[in-house]
Amino acid sequence: MSAPPLAGRALVLDGGLSNELAAQGHAVAGELWTARLLVEDQAAIRAAHAVYVRAGAEVLITASYQASFEGFARHGVDLAGAERLFGDSVRLARAAAGRRRVWVAGSVGPYGAVSADGGEYRGRYGLSVAELARFHRPRIAALAAAGPDVLALETVPDVVEAEALLRAAEGCGVPVWLSYTVAGGRTRAGQPLEEAFALAAGDDRVLAVGVNCCAPEEVLPAVEVAATTGKPVVAYPNSGEEWDAARRGWRGSAVSPAEYAVSWREAGARLIGGCCRVGPAEIAELAARLAPSA
Repeated sequence: MSAPPLAGRALVLDGGLSNELAAQGHAVAGELWTARLLVEDQAAIRAAHAVYVRAGAEVLITASYQASFEGFARHGVDLAGAERLFGDSVRLARAAAGRRRVWVAGSVGPYGAVSADGGEYRGRYGLSVAELARFHRPRIAALAAAGPDVLALETVPDVVEAEALLRAAEGCGVPVWLSYTVAGGRTRAGQPLEEAFALAAGDDRVLAVGVNCCAPEEVLPAVEVAATTGKPVVAYPNSGEEWDAARRGWRGSAVSPAEYAVSWREAGARLIGGCCRVGPAEIAELAARLAPSA
């Protein structure tokens, strides 16, 4: 399935893959997070994707968010094996869709996520654009080789890494969406969203720009800024709970993205779903809210 036009109705993204894997009893802690099951239990990943398809998801995001060649190596996987696992993440999502028309987004998480130290919520790693591009390029190449419909450059904390990711994706042959994680109306590194989204404005490879893994109340103002690029907007926040990296746990109250989804769509969002702590029940509710007849 090739990338669909996004000028019309909004497509429903899935929710947190880790959320469903944990609900099925799988441990996803550690530096690889959900990618650990690419090594240990691929059937679990396929099953989790399938739950979201049944809930109404039209876009599945692969289990490669926290995957890296370095991380796989520490789990005894050689270079060729790691390339195969990146590709498997795409193939598992395709298999989970069955005969349904589902769009597969190859997840490319930020450097901070791969470091597994909460760095994706801070950015500013002290690395240059060139250094970050060198890190991301082989991950992107391995995913692109498996033929996803789009690459999700997601949970990006700052403009420096966004520039690096776009540079790393040059020539990969797959369109991308660029999605920042934000707080207080700025990137996690504190840059204005106008500056952050402007990176994508003139780039034909970027089919959507927006936000993810942020509080739901952050989304509408960010969507409004992102829409000024002239591109469709992607929005998939978490539940509104906050990740406490020191305590390795979530705190706060949960909110379903379905409560806000119509306003996001009206502001220009054309890819809408959930991130951490948003499960199949919330995606089913979201799909109902965004149904053409709703």
